[in-house]
Amino acid sequence: MPNQLSYETSPYLLQHANNPVDWYPWGEEALNKAIDEDKPILVSIGYSACHWCHVMERESFEKENVARVMNENFVCIKVDREERPDVDAIYMDSVQAMGVQGGWPLNVFLMPDAKPFYGVTYLPTQNWVNLLASIRSAFDEHRTDLEQSADGFARELNLSDAERYGLTQQPPLVDAATLDAMYRKIAVKADDEKGGMRRAPKFPMPSIWRFLLRYHDAALSAGTPANDALHQVKLTLDRMALGGIYDQLGGGFARYSTDADWLAPHFEKMLYDNGQLLTLYAEAYSLTKSPLYKHVVYQTIHFAQRELLSSEGGFYSALDADSEGVEGKFYTFTTSELREILGEEYNWFAQLYSVTEAGNWEHTNILHRTESDEAFAERMGWTLADLNLRLDATHARLLRVRNERIRPGLDDKILCSWNGLMLKGLATAYRVFNEPEFLTLALRQAFFLLKKMRDSRNGRLWHTYKNGRARQAGFLDDYAAVIDGLLALYQATFTESWLTEADQLMQYVLANFTDERTDGSADALFFFTDKNGEELIARRKELFDNVIPASNSTMAENLYVLSLLLERQGYADRADQMLGQMQPLVQQNADYLTNWAAQYALRLRPTAEIAIAGPDADAYRAQLDAEFYPNKVLCGTTERSDLPLLQQRGPINGQTAVYVCYNRACQLPVTSVEEVWKGMK
Repeated sequence: MPNQLSYETSPYLLQHANNPVDWYPWGEEALNKAIDEDKPILVSIGYSACHWCHVMERESFEKENVARVMNENFVCIKVDREERPDVDAIYMDSVQAMGVQGGWPLNVFLMPDAKPFYGVTYLPTQNWVNLLASIRSAFDEHRTDLEQSADGFARELNLSDAERYGLTQQPPLVDAATLDAMYRKIAVKADDEKGGMRRAPKFPMPSIWRFLLRYHDAALSAGTPANDALHQVKLTLDRMALGGIYDQLGGGFARYSTDADWLAPHFEKMLYDNGQLLTLYAEAYSLTKSPLYKHVVYQTIHFAQRELLSSEGGFYSALDADSEGVEGKFYTFTTSELREILGEEYNWFAQLYSVTEAGNWEHTNILHRTESDEAFAERMGWTLADLNLRLDATHARLLRVRNERIRPGLDDKILCSWNGLMLKGLATAYRVFNEPEFLTLALRQAFFLLKKMRDSRNGRLWHTYKNGRARQAGFLDDYAAVIDGLLALYQATFTESWLTEADQLMQYVLANFTDERTDGSADALFFFTDKNGEELIARRKELFDNVIPASNSTMAENLYVLSLLLERQGYADRADQMLGQMQPLVQQNADYLTNWAAQYALRLRPTAEIAIAGPDADAYRAQLDAEFYPNKVLCGTTERSDLPLLQQRGPINGQTAVYVCYNRACQLPVTSVEEVWKGMK
């Protein structure tokens, strides 16, 4: 019989709906049941593209004898960590406070009042059954000890950031020495041979390389080029784009590489990675003009459009690693398959893509490279055009075969925050490459988000959407990512409604996510949850940048950009307070706070406020965006505008004019982009 999950929309929860475990979704029914029956709670957290989540389900949760033990002794709750990041964050933090390395599947044991006392990740069947018996025995025989332990973890979760990290209100201090120290914290851990950080597994970590691009730019403007930083970015982006973590045939990045060589990924593809990497590779192209980076952007957008785009214009969340129960089966080829498909083209193709007779991964081959097109063509005595023709032909053959295979599972829920990251990626790609198709996708997605994932009654965002139904009050990361995407879209199009929508969302955040203190003052940093949302055992703030930047770091940047575009001094003051409060922590742990560090890099010199007025405003915008200059905001109009930066500004003698200001002090207007660059600091 289906359990209580059969009424859910999350693909991950629905995967467990026919387990013999009597799973409940997170909510009052399950929590009240634990109190009424005086049972400990088991909260099991995962996500649909998680390989080891599927393994633990097959080994334990689908087994009648294991389910019987779970049902008799616990109230069992399944949580999709992507649908309820608030619940996941609280119990992940608690498990890490217990000294357990976090990860998914995450299995946390709670007292009936939802306070945690023990947690583990994946366990094989017998170990799991043994643990269940031990936990229940401890609950029955040593309950007082468990309650004291749970109370201690709950107190830890509720510590303020001032108590936890010693954060205090102070103005930010940005100078070259401070920025250099932040860079060195990261550089010492970077892998200068293979790219990425010096560890395995290797995650893309876009915010690290985004910081290094901005550090390089800041150093260049100061006359001290940071060539090592730029080299590390290029090395990393090259190796990722050529490695097995990138789908060489169909485009798009997997979540991470299990090894130090970018060879063998866990094959799941997540929207949040690909959205951020679009922004990163587009920005890197604007600096380096690398054809490889352009190829990655175009191919990744086509992948997302082909495999993740919903009919309504939003993007789905992820593709599984597994197909037919085998990880990577959809993406890999045996050597015999490659010989049969490619025929006489096999030998050179095998050289380029590191194919071996025995297979380069678990008796099959992951297509990956370390050699650039240019280097390989030269080694083979071919022109680059010859190689590209051969690559197009061989890729087309392999894709035809691959497309006939059983596809990996699709997580077809639409998440607001991840779509915000994708919107930023599409808008940035359009700004750099001026490709109309990218703008079309971005506009359609933005309309979808504001029509389908915003509550028309109160202006708040919804976190998740599926089958025409939006649900779950939005979290800070939803607002942070969508505002960021809308600001990029405004600067790509100069359509002022996008800027207005971003500002309205910001005002909602200020009203509903601010930490109001009992003395009437307010902490600069925002809570992760809406004050009108469900009350959990702790209300936390997200500070540390991970694979996705912290919602607070993105929000600080949003406040700063809005302050410049709308001349909102209050926004600028709040952004400064956030940077000042975080600065000691960033200086100590810059490698875990790289999106924060990027903002210090931008603040090393004034931000260029660029207003474009006249009939060629969009063409001028395209020229300015084609070059890497991250420390700018753009606004423009072809007619007239009431925006502060555009008031009383128009064409000069019928020619489009550009007005550049720094800290509200303006240079003389100019009528060509060449003159703009000459005057930029």
